[in-house]
Amino acid sequence: MSIEVLSALIVFAFVSSVTPGPNNMMLLASGVNFGFRRTIPHICGIELGFAALVAAMAFGLGALFELVPVLHTLLKVIGGAYLVWIAWSIASSRSLGQGEGAGRPMSFWQAAAFQWVNPKAWVMVISAITAYAGPSPNLLVTGLLVAVFAGVGFPAVSIWAAFGALLRDWLADPRRLKLFNLTMAALLLASLWPVLR
Repeated sequence: MSIEVLSALIVFAFVSSVTPGPNNMMLLASGVNFGFRRTIPHICGIELGFAALVAAMAFGLGALFELVPVLHTLLKVIGGAYLVWIAWSIASSRSLGQGEGAGRPMSFWQAAAFQWVNPKAWVMVISAITAYAGPSPNLLVTGLLVAVFAGVGFPAVSIWAAFGALLRDWLADPRRLKLFNLTMAALLLASLWPVLR
């Protein structure tokens, strides 16, 4: 991979990771409701799940979807249903989580598994492989894709959780928190639009 292609990949990885989508809306809401420290496993789960998705697509999962298109449709339906459930959970939250018993943020494994049904993650992976890795990327190129997305993605998505944590004091007012959570739920549902088109 040339320096020019690598530079373009880094820019793509940053922009696609930092722009709004299901992961970032959930991280913002988690930062508000649970604080940054309790959201770290969620962030790490996103990174691991995304890396696994990149590797799987690079090593042939895309070909499986071409052979059995119903699998892709099934993933879209499961992902959409899961996003609706998460949006409902966010919308119905009425207090900031303080301790371990006060609600739970998404776990590491839940966040990792969510990447497999996250429509934005699929678009990012397919775009990255198509544009920067070629039709059948080798182990080195796949490793480079994973490294770039991990190196750029972790700080990019952490911004959302940190911003949410900064809003905690202002959103300690139950009316503001209710409005915030309803807004986050609505934005999360809006992120389903690419799946429904």
